[in-house]
Amino acid sequence: MFDPLESLSQADLPAVWERLAQIAEAQGELNIRAQFDRDPERISRFTREAVGLKLDFSRHAITPESWTALIDLASTAEVPQAVTQMLSGAAINHTEGRKVLHCALRGGTNKSLEESVLVAEVRERLAALVNSVLRGERTGFSGEAFTDVVNIGIGGSDLGPAMVSEALTPYHQHLKVHFVSNVDPSHMVNTLAQLNPATTLFIIASKTFTTLETLANAKAAQGWLQAAAGSEQSLSDHFVAVSSNVAKAEEFGVDVDSIYPMWDWVGGRYSLWSAIGLPIAIAVGWENFNQLCEGAGAMDEHFASAPLSDNLPVILSLLEIWSVNMLGAQSHAVLPYDQNLCQLPAFLQQLTMESNGKQVDRSGKPLGRASCPVVWGAAGTNGQHSFHQLLHQGTQPVPADFIVPMQSHNPLADQHTHLVTNCMAQARALLFGKSLQQAAQELSDAGYSDEAVQALAPHKVLPGNRPSLTISYDKTSPYRLGALIALYEHKVFVSSVIWGLNAFDQWGVELGKQIGVEIYNEIEKRRSGIPGDAAFDPSTEALLNQLLASEQIENAL
Repeated sequence: MFDPLESLSQADLPAVWERLAQIAEAQGELNIRAQFDRDPERISRFTREAVGLKLDFSRHAITPESWTALIDLASTAEVPQAVTQMLSGAAINHTEGRKVLHCALRGGTNKSLEESVLVAEVRERLAALVNSVLRGERTGFSGEAFTDVVNIGIGGSDLGPAMVSEALTPYHQHLKVHFVSNVDPSHMVNTLAQLNPATTLFIIASKTFTTLETLANAKAAQGWLQAAAGSEQSLSDHFVAVSSNVAKAEEFGVDVDSIYPMWDWVGGRYSLWSAIGLPIAIAVGWENFNQLCEGAGAMDEHFASAPLSDNLPVILSLLEIWSVNMLGAQSHAVLPYDQNLCQLPAFLQQLTMESNGKQVDRSGKPLGRASCPVVWGAAGTNGQHSFHQLLHQGTQPVPADFIVPMQSHNPLADQHTHLVTNCMAQARALLFGKSLQQAAQELSDAGYSDEAVQALAPHKVLPGNRPSLTISYDKTSPYRLGALIALYEHKVFVSSVIWGLNAFDQWGVELGKQIGVEIYNEIEKRRSGIPGDAAFDPSTEALLNQLLASEQIENAL
């Protein structure tokens, strides 16, 4: 199994890790607030800007000394060389023998790649389809124009397109786009209940066209259409497929001209720039989809060319490395102060945890240190009324990313001002907190007795000194959103290089699928009265028997 990244010369990494550990130990629990007093240039020292995104990381627990050592870590890990390998088409997903070329989908920094020709051809076909649907030229069995599009997919075929489609709501055209991912029948049934079969187009997104959840939902959609159209009516115009398995898609009933390829050099969680992004393009129009890709392409250029100390993805990665490996952070909060970005935390959760949630290095040996944190979050200000309590007073500090546009697409300017000021306030509260003396004074000023002040004040203390960063920009446009997504994609890759793991496979998701098939087949046998030949653990058997018993009760009613 050939690994192109084995050529990286990282022999000096252990020494740099040791130096970082020494700095962290000497630094102790750094008083971040005091650093602003000691260094009048701290804001400019720890603020960078690229592609319209302004990154202020001055509220992280770093000093010029620790930051210099972190930059040295990235240099010693040969991050620039790894970036070159990825962008030039080396098969850096070595466990699957695959290239990693999602950047080629958005213009790419290396337009000489042979894959770029394929991308251009497919994009031309996609543009034609999008325009024909939006103009009402492609119709369903009744001859009416489509009014709704349902994307059927799961994982990377759902999270990215769904997140971007909602994020760009102000740019929506006249068609409504829906997303169905869960095999739970409620997801499909509840979605179809809103729709007219004659004017609904389905996109089936599955690389292999064998994904259990996706095929189950696709068959349900097919049955729903057939019931409305009649058995003699062709339904081919109602289906588009995005898949590498053309034969399976045709067998399902999708015309070959309505099948768009997926390539093995694009991982699912990096695929929204490909034909998987078709629902985005239909939602916002082809030009806006192009702008999304161009914004990502601009971040690719920045990533490929900017020095390590000015490179936004590298900076985000090094802050993650410092927080996890030197300060012991186990989770990471993503807090977009833009309701349209409410699905961004879930998208970044998959992007980060499916990529870097690994226990062995690229050579298959156990990792010698912690890697990926748990990523979670919600849109502000909603999170302030649920989990921000833990951020402020929990026993484990959680690094937080505040993401905030300065302008709103909506006319309620005063509400947007409240939104942005809440973002500022939360970041400031995490940093400064509230001391026991301040809490006691507030209670005393409010008229509490000395006894009550003494009893209540400790409960109102916020320790502060909690690390956070802010990514701010003008407005959530397709271009800015593309840059923001690419920023986090590249951050994940840099962390994987420094940790020495493969960010582009996901072997951990396979076992559950295999066992699920085994259990399903066993249930089918027992339903048919055939003695089962599989023995599961007692807990699984108990659940299996409970399911079968509940079905018997339901059938008897």
